[in-house]
Formats: sequence, structure tokens, C-alpha cells
Amino acid sequence: MLKENRLQWLYGGSLVFVTLNMVMMVQGIYWLSALPFALGVMMLLFFSLDKLILLLVFLTPFSFKYIHEELGFTIDIPTEPVIVAIMLLFFVRLLYEGNYDKRILRHPVTIILIIQLLWMFVTTVTSEMPLVSFKFFISRLWFVTTFFFVCVYLFRERINMHRFMWLFGSALAIVVVMSTYNHYLHGFEREVGYAMVRPFFNDHTHYGAVLALVAPFFIVMAFNRADSVLRRRVAMMVFLLFCAGILFSYSRASWLSLIVAAGGFIILAFRLKFRFILAGLILLLGVFALYQTEIVMRLERNQQESSGDFAEHVQSITNITSDASNLERINRWRSAYRMYEERPVFGWGPGTYQFVYAPFQRSEDYTIITTHFGDLGNAHSEYIGPLSESGLPGMLSFIGLALAVLATGVKLYKKAPDREMRLIALGLTLGFITYLAHGLLNNFLDTDKASVPFWGMMAILVAMDVFYPKRGQRA
Repeated sequence: MLKENRLQWLYGGSLVFVTLNMVMMVQGIYWLSALPFALGVMMLLFFSLDKLILLLVFLTPFSFKYIHEELGFTIDIPTEPVIVAIMLLFFVRLLYEGNYDKRILRHPVTIILIIQLLWMFVTTVTSEMPLVSFKFFISRLWFVTTFFFVCVYLFRERINMHRFMWLFGSALAIVVVMSTYNHYLHGFEREVGYAMVRPFFNDHTHYGAVLALVAPFFIVMAFNRADSVLRRRVAMMVFLLFCAGILFSYSRASWLSLIVAAGGFIILAFRLKFRFILAGLILLLGVFALYQTEIVMRLERNQQESSGDFAEHVQSITNITSDASNLERINRWRSAYRMYEERPVFGWGPGTYQFVYAPFQRSEDYTIITTHFGDLGNAHSEYIGPLSESGLPGMLSFIGLALAVLATGVKLYKKAPDREMRLIALGLTLGFITYLAHGLLNNFLDTDKASVPFWGMMAILVAMDVFYPKRGQRA
């Protein structure tokens, strides 16, 4: 009898919900349709947080931006509202339980990351536009909290490292297939290719950067003998698909980042000593210093602009005379440096570059795509952007974080307890090399599609370093 009553309540409630939802949809009100999804998220949030995070990871490549012009905010749907909820739950639990693994907090990556966040908060307080900076800081905080501080616990189980990367990679592969098919329908033309990645990515450089970030993981997993032959073949297919996506993204920065990662692989594979690497860098700098006039003159003679021909497109990378994209980057960098000169310590505030850089432009730096109002984007660099927005400490904290992550990855590649974990460390480290190289020319850590894998992969490396014994140590 009790069971029948429950069924009657279930059917009756479902009928009322469907009827009410249809009536509201006729009136142009659609928010009630999201109620079942919201209830499901709440259940996972409190009873199965690991599954909710992995679901978010899978959904991230499919997210799209929702812009509320009246309130003046932009949010990625459906990911960011759930990420915010996870962050709030994390802080509530931290305040209530009062404990967090000290080994994680003492890790060099975590220490530098906390310093970076603290300095970002300080420069938010001193910002030229405090509200803009506060929004930027909170956005960075919810990504770091969820995908680093929460996920590092998730990765105590090795299987979750694979789940994280494979879920994100498989969803991203679907996006690549869709974008590439649409591009094929337009004859793989470079001009229309920029729009083929929408609505999932805002532009082709963003698309190429994320593909390059995760692609190395799949190529190394193709050689993981701990996996089945089928899974290794799938990993190779995913890697090749990502390479095709990078190729047809026409993102020159992504192409260069893969070349830099290949150089990093050679260094790691042949275990080159640091002194040899340092000597090579010093030699390159010396050659540039000695022949800088000749090098600049040669670059200025390059008139090849961006092109649909791959060879010509590669050649245009060094065109600093007539290529509008290259010249506009130089304009943004010079503007950022002038901003830094005026406020060298605290900067102008996180996220404020696009609102304040216009007066720092000079007429000699203008290009055909320059806007006098300075309303078309950021500083195009993960290094120079923080320099202008958070001063010299802001840039140094990002460089310090990058070096700490790479050092952790290299150490794990050499000392992880088994071959599979060494391969994971290698794939993630090479992925970070692509992004850090790409970061010289663009910055995307204010987006969910770059932030989720970036902070998540960082959490994997820290978890491997903290929770797993190194070779020669006891568990």
C-alpha cells in the first residue's frame, strides 16, 4: 500500500511538473526546465562530489557563454554555476572541519599558487577598477579551488587521473570532429576556419591552445603497456585527431608550442644535464646579442602575411613589418609595458587591461585592427598581462608557478614508482610546456576550457608527488 502511494505521488508530481513547465514555456519562461538538472547537481554535490567533478570535466568542452548585458556579467553555462557551488562547499567544509592535508599545503606548487592568489587579492584592493578586478579574482579563485585544491584529493586514486584526462579528451574530440566537419564543408578555408570553432571556443587560437595542452598526454598513453591494445590505439587516434585540429586551427602559436614541447621531449628522453641546457640558452642569447641588428633587419624584410597556404602561414610567424596580427600583439605588449612603468608594483588591477590600455597606445604602433577605444581584448600574454595588471610581483609569481610545475613534472618523470606514472608525468609536463610557450603570445586562463585542464593537470602532478612513493622509497 505504501509503495502504491509513493508511485501515485511520483506520477502525480511528474504530471504537475510537466504541465506547469509546458504552460510556462508557452509564456516564454524556460527556467523551470532546468529544475531537474539543478536537483541532480545538488544530489551529486552532497553525496557524490567526485562524480559531479568528472561530469563537469566532460561538459566543459561543450560549454557556451551566457552574457547578461543589463547586469554586466558573462558566465559559462552549464559549468561555472556548478563550479561556484563546489567552491562554496569546499570553504564551508574547510571552516567546519578545519583540516586540509598539510603535505599538499607544503608542496612548492601549492605555496607559490597561494602566494599568487594572495597578491592578486592585494592588487584587487588597489585596483583602478575594483569591481572588475574582484570579478576577475573570484573567477580565478573558483577555478583554482575546484580543479586544484579539491581535485588533488580526487587524484589519490590513480584511476581518477585517467578518468579526468579521458573524459575531457573524449568530449574535446567530439568538438574537434564537429568543427573539422564544418570546416570541410567550407573547403578548409583559413578565413572561415576561425568561426568553425564557435560556439564552443571564442576563437581559433583558444581552440589550438587547449588542444595542444592535452594532446601530449594521449600520445604518451599510446605507448602505455599497462593499457589494452585497443585503448592504446584509441589514444593514438585521439592524438592524431587533435593534431589535425591544431593544423586546421591555423594557430601559429599552437604550432610553435608543439615544436617547443618536442624539444622538451628530446631533453627529457636523452636526460640532458641542466648545465648543457643552460649553456645552450646562454649561447643563443649571446648569438642574438651579437647579431641582433642583422636579425632584426632580416625579420623586417619578411613581408609574408598570414595565408591559407601552410608554408606561407609558417613563414608569416616572423613578419614584424606588415602582418596585422603580429603587429597588434607588439602594440598590446608595448602598451602593457608602459602601464607597468607607471605602476610597477601593484599594477592597474587584475582583469583591467582591456579597459585601461587605450591611452597607452602610441600612433606609431597602430595597425589596421587597432581600436582607439582599446576594447578588443587583453594583453595577449600570460606573462605580460600580469605585469601590467599586478605589477612585477604578479608576473614573477606566474613564472615561479610555471617553473615549480615543470620541476615537479621532471622529477616525477625520473622518480615515479612505475612506468605508467612516469608516462603520465611526461605527458602532463609536455602539455604544460605547450601552454607555457603558447602563453608568450596569448592568455586563456580566464576561460573554463583552458582553466579546467590547466589546474586539473597541475593537481595530478601534485597528487602524484604527495601521495605516491618515489622510486627507492617505501609506500
